[in-house]
Amino acid sequence: MTYGVGVPRETSGWTPIAEEAERAARVLHPDRHRMPRPRHRRVLTVANQKGGVGKTTTAVNLAAALAMHGIRVLVVDLDPQGNASTALGVEHRSGTPSVYEALIGELDLVETAVGSTASPNLLCVPATIDLAGAEIELVGMVARENRLRQALTAEALDALDVDYVLIDCPPSLGLLTVNALVAAAEVLIPIQCEYYALEGLGQLLSNIELVRAHLNTSLHVSTILLTMYDARTKLADQVTTEVREHFGDVVLRTVIPRSVKVSEAPGYAQTVLAYDPGSRGAMSYVDAAREIAERGAAGEHAEENEG
Repeated sequence: MTYGVGVPRETSGWTPIAEEAERAARVLHPDRHRMPRPRHRRVLTVANQKGGVGKTTTAVNLAAALAMHGIRVLVVDLDPQGNASTALGVEHRSGTPSVYEALIGELDLVETAVGSTASPNLLCVPATIDLAGAEIELVGMVARENRLRQALTAEALDALDVDYVLIDCPPSLGLLTVNALVAAAEVLIPIQCEYYALEGLGQLLSNIELVRAHLNTSLHVSTILLTMYDARTKLADQVTTEVREHFGDVVLRTVIPRSVKVSEAPGYAQTVLAYDPGSRGAMSYVDAAREIAERGAAGEHAEENEG
């Protein structure tokens, strides 16, 4: 299976080695391979309540890939574990201005967003341990499901000058995830190419429909990314085929391979693009980001609101 996209295979003399060289060039020389900006700012919630599917890894590496190629990106870390903040090289010790203060209204979003070490074009609103108790605090608040949407105002995002907002959710379907779904127009679901890939996905889709019906009529699943693909197993191909048959063009053509480098990178507080930019995992995330950017530039992610 080929991971790359947008490669003119009909080109005379095109070989797998040439394809890999082209993909590597996109990673190693991003200034020469800039990605198109979207027609309109896109806000995507990266969600899957099943743990270990590469959700945070996907959020930070897609964000880094977009940012490296000329697009301004904001990552909102909504997971109390703060793994996205760690990977993006952002301070998230207790007491640091964070998404918690933005949710409870103590600080504006602009006051909590900080630059990432991954790219000058990448900003992050970090998560601190204070966020762990936020769900309990939010229960008694007015419009508790809308707290993040109220923080992510057009004025704040204009001030930050971002093209994309990626919201990294905790691995649950609690109030924090509901806030993320209410705040976004799009959902990006990472699905691992393994036996239990579709387990729990029905519940996630049901929750998305409930939020769409009652709280956010513009919400829709715009993107599905297959992760942890192992070309040595038939199972990976079976899962890939099943997901593509069920979800169609929503599924990106690029798949993310199972990769030691992708797994190692968080241990060094880095994205895989910083840890090993020439690795297959890094190149695959750049390919996926380019697909997302091209869809955004073409307006393919838009969906008509239905009554």
